[in-house]
Amino acid sequence: MTGRRRWRDGHGTLLVPGAEGQAEARVPLEFAVSYRARTRGLLGRTSVDGALLLSPAGSVHTFGMRMPIDVAYLDRRCTVLAVTTMVPGRLGLPRLRSRHVLEAAAGAMAGWGVRAGARVEIIPG
Repeated sequence: MTGRRRWRDGHGTLLVPGAEGQAEARVPLEFAVSYRARTRGLLGRTSVDGALLLSPAGSVHTFGMRMPIDVAYLDRRCTVLAVTTMVPGRLGLPRLRSRHVLEAAAGAMAGWGVRAGARVEIIPG
């Protein structure tokens, strides 16, 4: 989905294009768009089913987290700028051009094919 977004807190699907010869990954997605939902994020959780989209967001922290997470920074066209794994108690550096952040359990994004340069699709609802 490109252009102006009007997402709301809730659920949807993350589509990750497959590499040559591989099928695309369809991942359950939770939206955290309101200030309250973005502030809470994955704090206090011991697991996540799929991924969490924080929007708008240019950086994240893992203070108060109970698990390591994968973090993908997306630009306004949902192209992945960078992917990193963060352990609890860290402050991530802000990423220029980042408009959205995906969070998932550590190691999950590699399995889905989320990598720098990939363009993912966000489907609400």
